[in-house]
Amino acid sequence: MGWLSGIKIQIIVQNYKKNSIFANMKKLTAIDMNRMSLKQFKMAHKTPVVIVSDNVRSLHNIGSFFRTADAFRLEGVWLCGISGTPPSAEIHKTALGAEESVWWHYFEDTLKAVEALKEEGYEVWALEQAEGSVMIGDFNVNPDKKYAIVLGNEVNGVRQDVVDACVGAIEIPQYGTKHSLNVSVAAGIVVHKFAESLIK
Repeated sequence: MGWLSGIKIQIIVQNYKKNSIFANMKKLTAIDMNRMSLKQFKMAHKTPVVIVSDNVRSLHNIGSFFRTADAFRLEGVWLCGISGTPPSAEIHKTALGAEESVWWHYFEDTLKAVEALKEEGYEVWALEQAEGSVMIGDFNVNPDKKYAIVLGNEVNGVRQDVVDACVGAIEIPQYGTKHSLNVSVAAGIVVHKFAESLIK
């Protein structure tokens, strides 16, 4: 009986594979994906979003910011305070060359970066757990606006004075024991949210 059941399961699996939309799911190569060249990327229209790194210590996290910015063709990455800057072998490990494609700028003080972005017409939001924060699922991205997202230090988060200078805070709801995501993971989540509405 067990042997017959095994045969039946095998037939069901085989039929599923034949009828499944995933039956011929071949991984794409770099050629299949028609990736942009560095020159094409620099000339291409950018998604009107800037990542602002507020004293993010890990160079691997900085590299991940660059890679995410490249993936969604963001306008740039603004590095502030103790945040490391290219050229850096550690940044390159996670950026994989995206530090060459994505425009970046350094500010000694995050607050000055926020003020400069406001002057350039960006709506600046902190990604932070704060009173009155907007849950990411409830946040409405206006396709006619430019945005800057401030991401904070791995231990202390976004500085309070920087949070105060922002329009508001966006929060990613969490349901475990930590209520803490790696900052580069959080960056990917929030940038994807904006990119869905802003990429045309």
